[in-house]
Amino acid sequence: MAKPAKCLLIGSTEAHGGKSTTTLGIMYQLLHKGILASYCKPLGSCGDDSLINANPQNINFLANNLGLTPERWQSQKSTPFMHLDAQVLKTRLIGEDVQDYSQQLRNYIGAIESPFILVEGPNNLSAGNVFSLSADEIAATIDASILLVTRYNELSTVANLLAAKKLLGDRLLGVVINDIAESEMSSVEQAVKPYLENRHIPVLGAIPRDRLLNSVSVREFSQRLKAQVLCCSNRLDLMVESLTIGAMNVNSALEYFRQRTNMVVVTGSDRTDLQMAALETATNCLILTGHVAPKSFILERAEDLEIPILAVDSDTLTTVEVVDAAFGRVPIREAVKVKRVIQLMEQHFDCDRLIDKLALESLVTI
Repeated sequence: MAKPAKCLLIGSTEAHGGKSTTTLGIMYQLLHKGILASYCKPLGSCGDDSLINANPQNINFLANNLGLTPERWQSQKSTPFMHLDAQVLKTRLIGEDVQDYSQQLRNYIGAIESPFILVEGPNNLSAGNVFSLSADEIAATIDASILLVTRYNELSTVANLLAAKKLLGDRLLGVVINDIAESEMSSVEQAVKPYLENRHIPVLGAIPRDRLLNSVSVREFSQRLKAQVLCCSNRLDLMVESLTIGAMNVNSALEYFRQRTNMVVVTGSDRTDLQMAALETATNCLILTGHVAPKSFILERAEDLEIPILAVDSDTLTTVEVVDAAFGRVPIREAVKVKRVIQLMEQHFDCDRLIDKLALESLVTI
């Protein structure tokens, strides 16, 4: 009988907390230390931003950037065994679904032929508990340790992690605190980290905030908005770091635009003055709302500067909501982001301590 795989569940205190980027960085470091980890995500959800999914392009992209063959990724559990949505939840709540998912979870994990598996957990610590598939319940079922990821908030992070320790107990192997503003880094290192360590909560990583990782490609915006690309369709891989709404007079707008970098400007399709002002500053994408075709000289200038212009059917408020919701919450699909994740994790995550805590030395193959 084969020895059961050793598992590490990557959990989070909140949705979009950084589980996928943490998992990616850990997989890369383990690979280059001679430990080949497999990956799965048992419980999916709406708006799933997991590391891989059933899309072959995503699988091949991550395989190439991790130095693995696509066939290796294809052998992963690239789709959840259960996808949580409103209808699935309702079926459970009204008593039509009374299934015990524990054995299904064990079978799902047991089908992965690997001595070590990184298991990406649900969106937060309570998600899935109606099905007994919350992070701590999954970990208990498959006998996994838990690495908890959280975005830094100076008022709530310590309290949230103390509460998590009470819930998870000895299964909590350690935590990763990410998205730390530069001004807060010394406080985390000098106060937060020692405080948590003294309370048996090992801090394996303290990751600084990074503008590139929170940025969004123009392509992502075009897909989320179902936008028409009016020009520069070959420049959709430009990265956008901030959002600006063009609804002011042109003189005020120019002064404001000049203070920003790599921005997306959302403005009315009839505001030619603001469109030109945006194109002459640090704009990486211009999104036009309304149903007025832009002037030909605007399109010509955008082509000259290689700045994509998108046209959307939605109103300005709706468009801004969709754009703003994307920042820091999109899957990693760009090579430049993968490279930055790897750099940050190598600099700020203690992989050797993780290997020691999990006793993975015996799995080194090179």
